[in-house]
Amino acid sequence: MRGPRTSLGRVLSQFTPAHRGGSGTPLVLLHGFTGSWRTWELVLPALERDHDVLAPTLVGHAGGPRLEGEVSADVLPDAIERAMDAAGFETAHIAGNSLGGFVALQLAARGRARTVVALAPAGGWARRDEAVATLTSLREIQDQVEAAAPHAAAIAATPEGRRTATILLAENSEHIPPDLVAHHVRASAGCTAARPMLDFAIAEGYHLDAERIRCPVRVVWGTEDRLLPWPSAAARFRTEWVPQADWIELEGVGHCPQLDVPLETAQLILGFTR
Repeated sequence: MRGPRTSLGRVLSQFTPAHRGGSGTPLVLLHGFTGSWRTWELVLPALERDHDVLAPTLVGHAGGPRLEGEVSADVLPDAIERAMDAAGFETAHIAGNSLGGFVALQLAARGRARTVVALAPAGGWARRDEAVATLTSLREIQDQVEAAAPHAAAIAATPEGRRTATILLAENSEHIPPDLVAHHVRASAGCTAARPMLDFAIAEGYHLDAERIRCPVRVVWGTEDRLLPWPSAAARFRTEWVPQADWIELEGVGHCPQLDVPLETAQLILGFTR
């Protein structure tokens, strides 16, 4: 692993900590585990016509703030609050995917969200064994991604390679630019906090102070989500945490609707923030 990690370091120097663009009411976009802010690239043009968009990279992810010390339940929302403060956002509309969807709801419980649109948020398993199985498989996937990262451009150059690289993210990958696919592979490999975060989640689980969420919430889930399958991975959100949410199922869509069906996803976010 030493050789690939060394060459990857040069590539990761190209990653940036955040994106800011557009004008209007504040909107914060939070990517998923091992991703980067560029997961929102296909929806940014539509969202930035209505919003002042801040899309930060999460702590411990490629281009984001370093993970200092031990992982805790507060490390991600604390960092996003600091980013919002620096941007001048006392509150904002917040949209998040997967891990970012869970963090969006944590921020809502802290009173920082005007609305939340959570796309397949993490942490909703009803049974611990389901959670552990998924999180353990992500450790294995991380090993595979790190081995593949030096070949990211070649993988993304063919339709078959792009499909393989996005199989857990999107059912419809033909429209995703090769550069964005390669970026995702490198970002995943460059997530230095991946293993400690997985270890923490396996040991501690996910806990949400849902009673403190006062803002409107929309939860969007693709019926073909291969990573957090619908509806089993949404159980706690549906029955315990945010049953009052506006629930939307996307037929034939995978784990990352912003990549899978960007136009529809932008409309679902804008229709809620308006």
